[in-house]
Amino acid sequence: PLLASAHESSCIRLWSIQGNLMKELLPFSGHPSGPLTVLCTDIFTKILLTGSKEGYIFRWNMTSFLEDSRNRKNEIKEELCWRAHAAEVVDLFIEEEKNVVVTASIDGSVRLWHARTGYYFGYFGQAKKFELTDTSRLILPSDVNDFSAIIKEESKHMEKKKVIYPLMLDRDK
Repeated sequence: PLLASAHESSCIRLWSIQGNLMKELLPFSGHPSGPLTVLCTDIFTKILLTGSKEGYIFRWNMTSFLEDSRNRKNEIKEELCWRAHAAEVVDLFIEEEKNVVVTASIDGSVRLWHARTGYYFGYFGQAKKFELTDTSRLILPSDVNDFSAIIKEESKHMEKKKVIYPLMLDRDK
């Protein structure tokens, strides 16, 4: 068993059932994640989804980590990030049979997304039926203008380098 907690600092912490901290994760994508407000997993805990106060959804692959969590080479990989809402995400779940993610926001909207690609299918209450088989249409909700971002495996977290730019008066220039 594994416990996961999402935090205001954008950090995800994974705990053993005994209460030992096993892993800390921070979103890598170029989008500001902001405080995390919700998280869920698929039924086999291979996929972890988190939602943020800024309306972003992050998808993490936990398969290799769960196979052997003591092996440092087995990382949890951030695979996908997309803007699902213009406001805070308050709930989300993954429906594995149809391969969709359902998100809800404080703006009152409930939206449907493709679980692997982050493609938008529509919102609950729309006049037309959801077309779950067509993942090639690149449409977005009216209040979101960012398409999903696939996170490359070779991307690494950048270390912050301290750069000093002393202010010096050069009278010759």
